[in-house]
Amino acid sequence: MERTISGMMGKGSVNHNTRTFTAKNVDKERSKYNLEFCNYDIKQVYHKLFDEALERYNAKQKRNDRKIDNYYEKIRQGKQEKLFYEVIFQIGNKDDMNAKTDYGKLAKKILCEFMEQFQNRNSNLYVFSAHLHMDEETPHLHIDFVPFICNSRRGLDTRVSLKGALGEQGFKGGARGATEWNQWIESEKQELSKIMERYGVKWKQLGTHNKHLSVLDFEKREREKEVAVLEKEIASGHKELEDVIFKQEKAEENIKQIIYKGEAIQQTNNKLSEENIFLKAQNDNLEDEKKKLQDNNQRLGKEQEKLQIQLEKMVNSKKVMERNVRAYDEEPQWQLPEAGTFMSAKSYRNKTEPLIIRFKEVAKNLTVKCVNLMEQDRYLTDKVKSQEENIKFMKGKIKQQEEKIKQLQEKADDLEFVRQYIGRDKIDMIILNEIKSEDIKKSMKQHNRSI
Repeated sequence: MERTISGMMGKGSVNHNTRTFTAKNVDKERSKYNLEFCNYDIKQVYHKLFDEALERYNAKQKRNDRKIDNYYEKIRQGKQEKLFYEVIFQIGNKDDMNAKTDYGKLAKKILCEFMEQFQNRNSNLYVFSAHLHMDEETPHLHIDFVPFICNSRRGLDTRVSLKGALGEQGFKGGARGATEWNQWIESEKQELSKIMERYGVKWKQLGTHNKHLSVLDFEKREREKEVAVLEKEIASGHKELEDVIFKQEKAEENIKQIIYKGEAIQQTNNKLSEENIFLKAQNDNLEDEKKKLQDNNQRLGKEQEKLQIQLEKMVNSKKVMERNVRAYDEEPQWQLPEAGTFMSAKSYRNKTEPLIIRFKEVAKNLTVKCVNLMEQDRYLTDKVKSQEENIKFMKGKIKQQEEKIKQLQEKADDLEFVRQYIGRDKIDMIILNEIKSEDIKKSMKQHNRSI
């Protein structure tokens, strides 16, 4: 038994392969017999294959305009390479391998075995979508892949390249249509023919004239016409969908930024609430301390007045002493009598001795009073000096407290600004919750201590 092998480049319509939409030649009743080997998101495949290489490439660029933000979009919008390629394999045609017959089931079995080893043979072709269709006239296999090369000297060191990928697998372009692709297709047909031979099916090779085109080629052309019509209908929707997705991603990013800013504001608000509670308590303490300092300052002022009165009394006492001293010089009872012409020394001594004794007593009393006054004057002078220093210190302390109160007022004004920005009710609720939380913590600590 001989059958032809068809292997060609497909249009690459994943929606058609997954039956997101169906062409006219598709029997929907038999779509349940189709097989899906894999179907990955191509964007995720690009991330997996090229993100690390993209990061290395951008790190080397000194100019921002040469950096690549999205490699998938660069390839999609570029003209040098396609995002992915598709190859279609089929055994026989609708007459000798019809999907409804046992031969069709045999073709399905052979194609499944061929697909199992496809990725192992083609290490530079990353297969992200592969489907076997049994709902058309002849079973056939769609394989979609991203070709890539490693250690590239141009652009990304790992990048998309069909020619390079096939070249790394040993297929070098030659003359007269012997391109890398044609050589590779011929090689894959050889692999498919080996599997066919194990099932008793030989490869029937045809010429290259158009009359010998396989049924798959004909079906491909007809299907491309139908697909072109369908894709034309959805082409306008693709860009609109991409715009919607872009706007949605942008909106999601904006929402993330808003949430992030909201969380930052919430954290700042919580911090300000905690600081406000602390500052409020500190402000109350400073007010109490200020009041104490003012009371103490008033007390020191009164003491200073008392000391001033005592100093005035001392000055008055000094004046009295000076007046009494002048009395010793002027009043007769304190004057020594003149000695008579014929008065003896003994008589003069007896006459002046009482006065001298009185002088001695007065001198002693005056000396004691003078010493006491000097001591008291020194004590009062030191005390006044100490009080003045205390008053000066207290005034400085009060000034510092007033500066702190001013700073606390500025922070309170900042908190009021935050309240106006976020909402007074919300801020008050947060502060109330924080106070309740602190009360609960204190209660828990007291409870734990009691236990």
